[in-house]
Amino acid sequence: MEQSGMNFSLSLDQLELREAVADFARKTLNPGSLERDAKREFSRELWKKCARMNIFGLPLPEAFGGLDLDVASIVAAMEGLGYGCRDNGLVFSINTQLWSCEIPILHFGSDEQKSKYLPKLCTGELIGGHAMTEPDTGSDAFTIQTRAVREGDNYRLNGSKIFITNAPIADIMIVFARTAPGKSFMGLSAFIVERNTPGVAFGKNIEMMGLRTCPIGEIAFNDCIIPEGNRLGKEGAGATIFNSEMEWERSCLFACHVGTMERVMEQCVAYARARLQFGQPIGAYQAISHKIADMKVRIELSKLMVYKIAYSKMNGESVSLDAAIGKLYISEALAATCKDAVQLHGAYGYCAEYEIERDFRDSVAATIYSGTSEIQRNTIYRLMDL
Repeated sequence: MEQSGMNFSLSLDQLELREAVADFARKTLNPGSLERDAKREFSRELWKKCARMNIFGLPLPEAFGGLDLDVASIVAAMEGLGYGCRDNGLVFSINTQLWSCEIPILHFGSDEQKSKYLPKLCTGELIGGHAMTEPDTGSDAFTIQTRAVREGDNYRLNGSKIFITNAPIADIMIVFARTAPGKSFMGLSAFIVERNTPGVAFGKNIEMMGLRTCPIGEIAFNDCIIPEGNRLGKEGAGATIFNSEMEWERSCLFACHVGTMERVMEQCVAYARARLQFGQPIGAYQAISHKIADMKVRIELSKLMVYKIAYSKMNGESVSLDAAIGKLYISEALAATCKDAVQLHGAYGYCAEYEIERDFRDSVAATIYSGTSEIQRNTIYRLMDL
């Protein structure tokens, strides 16, 4: 794995962690990835191996079986995961469990909720996710129509969700519902909903353009009775919980994309050196060398963003603006890098065997999930406080 100018910010332990995760991913998670992608197959066996590597314990306290790492160490590990693992769908499923399920329970859950769910999420015994998006509400998240009506010590949940990561395989989901119809931001609440809850129906895996090994589906709630003890945080705290987990996701998930870009660039460099056209390596031509130079620029700027965000979070600083900037830049940098990689490889890049086309298909989703590029630009402008 290439060493960069940002390494002065990382300790020896953090560098070793990054390399250990990359080595684990390369040796353990890559075999059969091409076939799994073709079959749209999620591997529970690999999920368990990730658990044994304690990937799911990176942000969790030792009391729940975790490693209790600081944010910079987590980012280093995520960079290693993206660098080593070619199964981008599996990487996305892992990140969904970490930032959209574990982190909300850790930061907003009761002691009982933490003790009940976090150890099993850490060991991979439970698979988790979160459900916000609905058929008529994507970017406009705070206009969701799923309702949770209080009835004594319970809530009656009705509604539907779509494009929910891990839904077809999830054991628990953080579900967002409206508890105060007359309110917008303060009218949402979050609930921990278990798969076997009566009235919960999980739809089939939705066929997507990329991230094919990551199960994504629909969920319907028909008069589901959810105990008050399964509400996450206070009533009306749903928007706060959602924004918190999105900040974590934008801070850590996109470190994986930095690693992916490094891997893709290295593959391009090797190909540009080996591929001969008109009597010389194609890397000798500016049309090719400039593409690789652009890749390097994107990687270094992306690294600066993810580690700046990490250290800011560790210092207790607000990172909402930086996280939006990082998400926007890194997602578009990833898509541009993977597109250039296809062009650089020519027909081989368009061939499934080389796996470059898969990286490109997978990269497009990064500009959509966790808030589209257009929404990030809106957020950035709003947070600039002009």
